[in-house]
Amino acid sequence: MRKASRLFEIIQILRLASRPMTAAAMAETLEVTVRSIYRDIAALQAMRVPIEGGRGIGYIMRPGFDLPPLMFSVEEMEAIVLSLALLERTGDEELKRAAKSVNQKIAGAVPALLRQAMERKALYAWGSVAQSPAGLDLGLVRRAIRDEQKLMLDYRDELGRATERRIQPIALIYYSQTANIVAWCELRQAIRNFRSDRVEHCETADAYFRGDGDRLRQLWTSGWTNPPAAATGK
Repeated sequence: MRKASRLFEIIQILRLASRPMTAAAMAETLEVTVRSIYRDIAALQAMRVPIEGGRGIGYIMRPGFDLPPLMFSVEEMEAIVLSLALLERTGDEELKRAAKSVNQKIAGAVPALLRQAMERKALYAWGSVAQSPAGLDLGLVRRAIRDEQKLMLDYRDELGRATERRIQPIALIYYSQTANIVAWCELRQAIRNFRSDRVEHCETADAYFRGDGDRLRQLWTSGWTNPPAAATGK
């Protein structure tokens, strides 16, 4: 276990303990040496964490100390850093702006040790960056999925044929080059995937499929593409 993660685990152990915790007990829990616990306790006390006690007596956390609302291990912070970096590779401009905002909010809320994990720039997401689709706002699609609102698409299929579709969007799949809208297509009466880079125009319809989204997603994930008429959205 890395030192930064161990420090936070010690804080958690002491916060939850109902009696003084010896260094030996904490060392056994964290699978480290007792000497490491002594060093960690000293480091925490130097950072003004209110830990009281000593060798052979045990340690307690003075009442009133609490962790910030956002608290992660170093590994969890690295997972967040990499996830935000992967969002930067998508063509969803709204999500890319949201990723930057999340990064700033977390950096302002976590302790210095975790902020270093965000700022050291040791993790990267490699590969091509997807282009934002010219005829489609992916943010609009995500809102339509949440609101269970139908969409009108001007769409060209793989052969370049133009069609107009009214769809019930239920999911978005992000690939390295594009994003696919998964939706119930009212023209084909089936679940279909629509490539975002083939959408020439998209707007919301004045119609909803409320209450059908979860059922359609279950049909999609179970492998159904042509549910019986009774199971389709209205």
